Amino acid sequence: MDALLEHVAEALGAHALGPEDAIGVACSGGPDSSALAHACLRLASAERARIGPVTLLHVDHGLRPDSGADAAAVYALAEPFGAAVHVVRAEVDRDRASLEAAARDARFAALDALAEQLGLRFVLLAHTASDQAETVLMRVLRGTGVFGLAAMQPRRGRYLRPLLGLERGDIEAYCARAGVVALADPMNRDPAFLRVRVRRRWLPALREENPRIDRALCRLAESAAQQREVLSYAAERLLAEARASDADEPAYRVAALRQAPAAVRARALAEMCTRVGAPPPEAVHLAAIDALLAASAAGSRRLSLPGAEAERAYDRLYVRASAPAAAVADAAAADAELAAVRVRGPDGPYQVRRWQPGDRMRPARLRGRSRTLGRLFIDAKVPRAERARAVVVTRQGDGAIVWAQHLGPAFDIEISVSLTAGEPLAR
Repeated sequence: MDALLEHVAEALGAHALGPEDAIGVACSGGPDSSALAHACLRLASAERARIGPVTLLHVDHGLRPDSGADAAAVYALAEPFGAAVHVVRAEVDRDRASLEAAARDARFAALDALAEQLGLRFVLLAHTASDQAETVLMRVLRGTGVFGLAAMQPRRGRYLRPLLGLERGDIEAYCARAGVVALADPMNRDPAFLRVRVRRRWLPALREENPRIDRALCRLAESAAQQREVLSYAAERLLAEARASDADEPAYRVAALRQAPAAVRARALAEMCTRVGAPPPEAVHLAAIDALLAASAAGSRRLSLPGAEAERAYDRLYVRASAPAAAVADAAAADAELAAVRVRGPDGPYQVRRWQPGDRMRPARLRGRSRTLGRLFIDAKVPRAERARAVVVTRQGDGAIVWAQHLGPAFDIEISVSLTAGEPLAR
């Protein structure tokens, strides 16, 4: 069997891919993706098929007037094998600072949609070791940490990169042996793109100092990936240990976070952000959260982050999705939540509502002295986000607040407050 075919078969076999698994191959019509697509089609059409049916996926970014030729090349590649081809047009945000990044985001969004639509187990990408070396050097030039140096991985979710262990020369040799006709993307020669400058200018210069620089950069990525795995493991343990068990939403004890090594804490903070749907924070954002952790424990402080908001409330840290990413309950949902509250007491009937600024109460711990709920919440160190949704129970006759969430019953009041299911409402 051809060496590249064997390499691809082994790479896919490592993920327990069998003849029953449908896969897609992202194919631009260029040499790398055409070689991968051709190899997969050969493996799938062999008498003893090593993999399941293969569908070629082509994303047209609409960035060149002649992009239709790329799709035609993909159809021509699939035709001898009778394979299906799906072509989709991606909407690229041309106003982004990096057109390359905008095209990549649009491409992955289109591939994700196709994979869901077609029920594909995996989507194969044709990145090679040469691409990996370029990516690592690009990230070094921009300034990156361990996670950035890890660069591309053989698997990320539904995406597999079976050519990541081969160099571009191996791909070109396969195309020549197998008679694969591929197109050259003129954008791969445009020095306006950093990757093109790295490929055509910086790497050739570095090869004069170290002819094996490409492999050295790939080894650096492998080492960084191993360190990333260790940091991620330590960060998960830190989050579990720092998690406050008595909070109504995910909250973390500031003291536990501050005691952790800086690298582990940074990874844990980044994980907090991604868990709420925000993008991974950059170094400047992590430094700002660190400053929040080091601030005085009195009161509450907030910090806006890309896609998220961090709040230091006394000895707790909260990270929440920020609007519009945050899911905001509509009025009907809020009414249903209040309707689920059940109240039992001798002085009914009662009404249940959210607290409002200016509300006053005579809490039991002050033996009947009246205070505003806002002041009482602060004294009880209730985080601001939890205060906003706090429930109060009022006596229908005089409107007096007889119970407040987080504070309990008023002075000399006997009352039981629970949810419909019978569990006590959080106090």
